[in-house]
Amino acid sequence: MSVSVVNYGLGNLGSVANMLKRAGSEARLVSTREEILASDRVLLPGVGAFDAGMRLLQEQGLVEPLMEFAATGRPLFGICLGMQLLLDASEEGGLAGLGLIPGRSIRFVESASERVPHMGWNTVEPTRPDALVAGLPDESRFYFVHSYHVVPSRPQDTLATSDYGESFVSMVRAGNVMGAQFHPEKSHAFGMTILRNFAAL
Repeated sequence: MSVSVVNYGLGNLGSVANMLKRAGSEARLVSTREEILASDRVLLPGVGAFDAGMRLLQEQGLVEPLMEFAATGRPLFGICLGMQLLLDASEEGGLAGLGLIPGRSIRFVESASERVPHMGWNTVEPTRPDALVAGLPDESRFYFVHSYHVVPSRPQDTLATSDYGESFVSMVRAGNVMGAQFHPEKSHAFGMTILRNFAAL
């Protein structure tokens, strides 16, 4: 089970690769069109701002290869910022996203009880059965760090939700394209389950 991790300058590449190896997968860092298109499955990591992520993908010529890869039907998984980049756009920036899942990201509304960014451990509740979340116990907790959350245009693309003052979408899936807002590489056994499931798709 080989997972290719896109190396475009943003993301906890070492942590992601190490957790994939602990989950029993072969982790490969890829940074070219040829490497991406030769992959069995691709993981798109990311931390930071939306436009910075899209700009790096554009500058390195990786936008079209990622879209070509998704069109093959092989699994593509975005985590944290990588999940937001899968959608059409974000309130955070002006660049277009990859457009692989219709929707956009919006900023959390800050309040006295809910500060922005949303940072720390939170439960994730699957909205339907799916191989990506198979085997997760009730009240599974994952580590989040984000100020924006995704709003899919199609309700059926929501795979899991979490709560931070309001319910928000924490996982999405549209066919072979999927995403998680949390950091599975920082989420101990629960995160390892997600990565192991992805590697088995």
